[in-house]
Amino acid sequence: MFKTRLLSGILLVIIAFATIFFGGDVLFATLIIISLIGMSELYKVMKVEKKLPGFAGYLACIIYYFLLRFQRKDDIMMLAILFLVVLMAVYVFSFPAFKSEQIVTVFFGFFYVAVMLSYIYQTRLLEDGLFLVGLVFLCSWGCDTCAYCVGVLFGKHKMAPKLSPKKSIEGGIGGLAGAALLGALYALAINKWGNASAEPAYYALICFVGGMISMVGDLAASAIKRNHEIKDYGKLIPGHGGILDRFDSVIFTAPVIYFLAVGLL
Repeated sequence: MFKTRLLSGILLVIIAFATIFFGGDVLFATLIIISLIGMSELYKVMKVEKKLPGFAGYLACIIYYFLLRFQRKDDIMMLAILFLVVLMAVYVFSFPAFKSEQIVTVFFGFFYVAVMLSYIYQTRLLEDGLFLVGLVFLCSWGCDTCAYCVGVLFGKHKMAPKLSPKKSIEGGIGGLAGAALLGALYALAINKWGNASAEPAYYALICFVGGMISMVGDLAASAIKRNHEIKDYGKLIPGHGGILDRFDSVIFTAPVIYFLAVGLL
């Protein structure tokens, strides 16, 4: 199991950094696919992944990404309102085929998965975006790895015992410290080998804050699974589960990194 998880994790990192390096339409198309799969995993929890509300969610996702691609951000609010109107129309005119919880989840899933993940693409479009977008994965996956290692070695006090018994406060502190350290080292590395002009202190701060948010994302995804008594969202990634199982922290971290980068750098 560990070998499978390790190998698939390495492959996932290679794919992630390859798409980030090429950026543009390669990253754009990859994120659409990942978003659609992630939405379908969440919709499956509510049993609407192959029903009309689910298809409305997939269509909203595709339209949203193309609005981003062609720089029509002013139309995104209109899309969100129209999407809600369509969902409510499906709800009332097919009543009682769907429960209100299912409709709310479809609307929530659009923002939770598609909109949040799109900030990877938006971060890549920023000046020095090639380097900045790496922080999304560095602080989320880096914080998770450091938290796991410190937690195994020194963890004694449970962070959220009812939600995630294996996570400890010591692990969380170690994860944040590790994320900050990785951010600083990353800045030094891209300065030396990437001809960048990154400030290590700013990158450390961004990764520290991003690490805190990534923990919320991780626990939020776990809470949804607990509520619905499922172990994993899917089986797409061997040893990891589904897209939402692997990208739960990235989903929350991506917009935070984007706004921190715009505000601090």
